[in-house]
Amino acid sequence: MGKYKTKTKQYSGTSYSEIISKARREYHAIQAKTPRRIPYIRSGYFTKDKIFINNFWDHLNSKSSRDRVRRLKLYSCSIELIRKSNETPDTVQNPNNKEELLHRFQGATVDGMDFVVQIKENKKTGRKDFISSFPAK
Repeated sequence: MGKYKTKTKQYSGTSYSEIISKARREYHAIQAKTPRRIPYIRSGYFTKDKIFINNFWDHLNSKSSRDRVRRLKLYSCSIELIRKSNETPDTVQNPNNKEELLHRFQGATVDGMDFVVQIKENKKTGRKDFISSFPAK
């Protein structure tokens, strides 16, 4: 499994309010281009399949405020990775739900920071959702 090197930088800022406005602006730009109600982006790895991005916000709201800032900083890098990466992800079965697969893509920002993007796939329907992005350990 290789790492995709992004061309975009992670969002700068230290407060949640600074970063959420930048991330929401990008989300709404994607949403405006989507012809349907649920916003999605096309994936490079999954042969241009739709990756729905609205579940990311639900997952983000379940985290602590410090963790939200850490994850939101990587939002633009994560979107680029999903769109352009052809690197093979680590794929594991979801331990909480046997009908789902979790795909974990490795990436690196321009600054050199490593991060992981997680996409959930429903085995029955084939629907893919962008769930999370976080710094790699």
